Amino acid sequence: MSKPALSIFLALTTCACAQLPNIVIIYADDLGYGDLSSYNPDAAYQTPRLDQMAAEGIRFTDAHSPSTICSPSRYGLFSGQQIYRSTGRGGGAFEGPGGPSYLKPGDLTLGGMLQEKGYQTGVFGKWHVGLTWLDKDGKRLGGGFKNSPLIDYEKSTPLIDGPNERGFHESFITPNCPTTDPLYVYIENGMVPIPADQRYNPESTPNPGGKWRWDNDAGWMAPDYQFVGVDELFYEKTKSFITTHREKTPEKPFFAVLSTQIAHAPVLPSEEFNGATEAGPRGDFVFQLDAIVGQVIDLMKELEIDEETLILFNADNGAETVHVDWMRQDHDHDASGGFRGMKRDGWEGGHRVPFIARWPGRIPAGQVSAQMTNTTDIFATLASLVGYELPDEAATDSFDMLPAMLGTQPAEKSIRPHLLTQSFRGEFQIRQGDWKYLDHQGSGGNGYKDNVLEKYVLEENEPDAPGQLYNLKTDPGETTNLYFKEAAKREELQALLKKLKESGRSAPKNRKPLGMENIPKVKEK
Repeated sequence: MSKPALSIFLALTTCACAQLPNIVIIYADDLGYGDLSSYNPDAAYQTPRLDQMAAEGIRFTDAHSPSTICSPSRYGLFSGQQIYRSTGRGGGAFEGPGGPSYLKPGDLTLGGMLQEKGYQTGVFGKWHVGLTWLDKDGKRLGGGFKNSPLIDYEKSTPLIDGPNERGFHESFITPNCPTTDPLYVYIENGMVPIPADQRYNPESTPNPGGKWRWDNDAGWMAPDYQFVGVDELFYEKTKSFITTHREKTPEKPFFAVLSTQIAHAPVLPSEEFNGATEAGPRGDFVFQLDAIVGQVIDLMKELEIDEETLILFNADNGAETVHVDWMRQDHDHDASGGFRGMKRDGWEGGHRVPFIARWPGRIPAGQVSAQMTNTTDIFATLASLVGYELPDEAATDSFDMLPAMLGTQPAEKSIRPHLLTQSFRGEFQIRQGDWKYLDHQGSGGNGYKDNVLEKYVLEENEPDAPGQLYNLKTDPGETTNLYFKEAAKREELQALLKKLKESGRSAPKNRKPLGMENIPKVKEK
């Protein structure tokens, strides 16, 4: 290419990129539908910055995580697909040197798609979709805590299936739940600066209220690893990525994922947030998350890019069992927001989660949407925004929610004709309008005969039914199983579920992006 032609090409490329918005996803952990005050008027504390974010954008009231546990939901975020597309079934949460990645080589990922559109991409915080670790003989290690000391870091790094091999230019992550599941190390751009060569004793970490350190497992850790204030570290890494990028290449858009530890167990609020609310350590913890969201918004304003930045807030599943129980008992706070179930369960409390989008330049403020949506939809929505035409074999469970965000979709017309979720054991739930069919008995996740959950057991009106059918319009609490009474609807949903599983997709084919040229600016009032 001649120099004049190259100059024209670069100029055109720069112009195209400059028109695209910056994108930030804040992905919370184990945050229930009722954990934000904009979703729960009876919350035991306030979340003012997230409430502000909702007031300045759109808040979805029928949003769902792909799964009711961490790793499969994160696969859904990064791939736009349900976990069974990767595994053929469900998918567990990784512990120790667990892997390989659910994100297969050659799969189009969210970061990879945006890289193709000229974005500088980064992910910071909890990764937890699996990594390949090798021992001294070059053999892949299985998961579990006992295998951590067998890792040969020289042979294992740079990681062959870490974020930098799955669509991200920069990364600073933990392999699993940052303060729950060893291996406790930081991974920066595929490398482990300081290996895990010390035994971690949970007794060395604070235990707020005498019980909130629950699920902080002993194991192997790097000597520089921190358990209190880890989300501030993740935020600082995100901030550094954004500010450095703006200094060096301001003409290019950026895509950053801030994947928090909050509100996963253990509950370890930073010192400055202890006592910040009257709702105990977990209330303080969620308030700390709220403050971090506020820091992200304030950073966009300081950099004078607020109008050109889309911020999405979402969560990977409902609140943890003991968290739901303790918050109800101690503070009259319902993290499940009135819905049945919690983390791991196929009932609504396990997968109905907050979802907020804010983009002052393009998304009209003050919207509340009842559009049915899934975290997997973020993929097709962002593809539509940036003008990327998705191939049919990619993001096969992802629907474009951009019309809903822009306020152009009629409220009475659902973008999604159906929605899939999977519970802890990989069992399926399917929605069609107000109807929900659970292809299993019971919760699909937690056992409700233990001392913590037995108080929440509901008497089953159809104990012999092999599945469950509910009308969420008349029965949002999923209390009356209509499996036999509404047999025709149940058979219709069973047939639809079978079809969607066998077809290899639930999203439509030939998806056409909207593109920035068709997204009007919000008119000033």
